[in-house]
Amino acid sequence: MAKHNETGKIGEEIASNFLIKKGLEIVCRNYNRKWGELDIVAQKDKVLHFVEVKTVSRPSFGGHFEQEINNYRPEDNMHPWKIKRLQRVIQTYLLENDRKTPRPTKAPRGEAEWQFDLICVFLDQEKRIAKVRLMENIIL
Repeated sequence: MAKHNETGKIGEEIASNFLIKKGLEIVCRNYNRKWGELDIVAQKDKVLHFVEVKTVSRPSFGGHFEQEINNYRPEDNMHPWKIKRLQRVIQTYLLENDRKTPRPTKAPRGEAEWQFDLICVFLDQEKRIAKVRLMENIIL
C-alpha cells in the first residue's frame, strides 16, 4: 500500500472514532461509485452526515502541527471538481438507499435530511498523535 493511502486509512479510522464519540452511528465507509466516493456516511437522530476526510501527515512541535505554523489548510484540497463528484455521489447514495429527493438539513417533512461535513486530521505518525478539526454542515 502506498504511503499516502496508508495515511488516508489511518485518518479515516481516527475520524470514524471521533464521530462515534460525538454520538454518531457509522452507516458505511468508503461508499464507492465510478464518479466518486464518500469516505464516511454517519447518522445522528434522523440526519445523515456525509463526511469527507482530509488527512495530512506532518511532524508536530510542542503540541502544534507544522500546518498550523505555516497556515496550511487541508480543506484547500476541496477543488471544484471534487465538490461536483461529491454532489453526484451523495445524490446516488440517497437514491440507492430509498431516500427521497436530496435536501439539506431543515428539509420539508418527509424528505431526506442530510448535511455535508469535512474532517481534517493532522497526523504525526512518528509520535503517534493526531489532531481532528470538524467543519459541519458545509454548503456544496
